[in-house]
Amino acid sequence: MSIRDKELSIHFEPGHVELVQDEVYTPYRRVLVTGATGLLGRAVYKEFKNNDWDALGCGYNRARPFFLKCNLLDEDAVRGVIQSFQPHVIVHCAAERRPDVVERHTEAAMNLNVHACATLAKEAGGSFLIYISTDYVFDGRNPPYGENDAPNPLNLYGKSKLEGEREILRHCPGAAILRVPILFGEVEKVEESAVTVLFERVQEGAESCTIDHCQQRFPTYTNDVARVCRNMAERALQDQSLRGIFHYSAKEQMTKYEMTCAIADAFNLPSSHLIPMTEQPAGAGAQRPQNAQLECSRLELLGLSVESTPFKNAIRDSLWPFQHDKRWRQTVFH
Repeated sequence: MSIRDKELSIHFEPGHVELVQDEVYTPYRRVLVTGATGLLGRAVYKEFKNNDWDALGCGYNRARPFFLKCNLLDEDAVRGVIQSFQPHVIVHCAAERRPDVVERHTEAAMNLNVHACATLAKEAGGSFLIYISTDYVFDGRNPPYGENDAPNPLNLYGKSKLEGEREILRHCPGAAILRVPILFGEVEKVEESAVTVLFERVQEGAESCTIDHCQQRFPTYTNDVARVCRNMAERALQDQSLRGIFHYSAKEQMTKYEMTCAIADAFNLPSSHLIPMTEQPAGAGAQRPQNAQLECSRLELLGLSVESTPFKNAIRDSLWPFQHDKRWRQTVFH
């Protein structure tokens, strides 16, 4: 899926120098990834880049030197990037995705989660726009949830993402919304994901600690979500009727306590110090849904879904650089 071009190069051989024309292949499909410095954005950017797409990633605070710095709240800046790059596809990953942070810094979060969506959708032009949303648009009282079920978010984060969905579809009716659950993947620090941060509890070892064993979650690997995004993008270039709301989720159901035990098992570490907490403490931050399981048959019926990576395999790939004992890593992975 690329175009063939000619490029001049100099070939050296002993006693001989020759100017030759080499054939080069340049990807013709262009994708713009917002939030490319974030947990999911990095995976999405890499997936497209590694599969014959011309990918441009943008970020803000951490953008340079690898990505383009762009303030998504600046309409002129967004317009300039899109008109200059002319992407066939835009994957909008940028968001404030930490519910407790949204509660504390509501105005800034709403600007990014809602107003930036409106700006991007207005300027998308003929690009196919994929907006990453969340299972937190549901209240978690009657799972599983299909794409046509009525949202009822419990916290400001869920409300902001739902408003973002509406802004996307209002200004860009041909866009796709992809709702996903709690994510984990290759992190820059374990605190970057609410799943990988549990590794700290595992490695504490000597001290007992309580971990939530109430709320049901479906931890999903960012690499799998990135593959789904690429599948959707490639289908959309062939079939312009692809639009609307889609769900993707891993199928392994776990509480945070069960995730932590699975992480301990994946790294052959003890878990006896982990204590399941079966009641929610008062004042535990933003309210979360009890079980917002997503029903994902729409993607599956279209042949656009991917088989989710088993949790233990994915968490091992994500966390092995953060072990205290690096010698153990070498015996297992090499």
